[in-house]
Formats: sequence, structure tokens, C-alpha cells
Amino acid sequence: MPEHRADIALTVSFHNCDPMGVVWHGNYFRYFEQAREALLRSTNYSYAEMAASGYVWPVVDTRVKYRQPLRCEETISVSVRITEYENRLRIDYEVRNAAGQITTKAHTLQVAVEQATQALCFVSHRTFYWNV
Repeated sequence: MPEHRADIALTVSFHNCDPMGVVWHGNYFRYFEQAREALLRSTNYSYAEMAASGYVWPVVDTRVKYRQPLRCEETISVSVRITEYENRLRIDYEVRNAAGQITTKAHTLQVAVEQATQALCFVSHRTFYWNV
């Protein structure tokens, strides 16, 4: 499979931090979503294109390993790549701080659902879009 990846740079906002001055764990999902949107756009399957295709890809499972906290106004990068695309979509994430250290690793699993029937598709109808 050819590598499908994207990288985005962000600055941690004050409103994403908890009273201890670190990013609240639930806000990491915002960073993952922003990176996933960039990745899908780069494969010509943005959320608008997804809706037009008649299929949606809900996230059905997520795993996150927090290694180091992120702090307010810290510059970070989020790398994202597709690691599986047959029958489901697995997307892996790495968050790095300005020093290049991996602070967080995660992955999401998404499955195809036909919009009209809300039926789960056990075979990916989107495989050809990943430029295989």
C-alpha cells in the first residue's frame, strides 16, 4: 500500500488546557480530527466528498497512549497516516512537541456505513480511492 500521510502544526490554546495548565486529555481528539481531515482531503475524500459518495465512516474504536503532557502555547505537530484500509480504516497518530519528542500515540478505527440504509458494510467500498 502506498503511504498516505499528513502532518499538521498547531499551537496549544489556553482553552484546551485544564487548571493544571496542561491539555485536558479529551482535547487530544480535536487534534486527531484536524489531522484526519487534512489526511482525507489529501486523498480526495474530504467529509463533503464522503457524504456525496453515499457512505460515512464513523469512528468505532480509539486507543490513546499519553506519554508526556502538552502545555499552553506549546507548538506541536500531529502526524497521521492510514495503516489499514481493507474492510475498515485504521488511522495512526503521533503528536510531537517542539523538541520532536513523541508525546502521544493513538489510532482510530472507522467502518463504512451506507448512508441511505445505515447498514454496516463489511467490505470497503472505498478501497480504490486509496490509490492502490
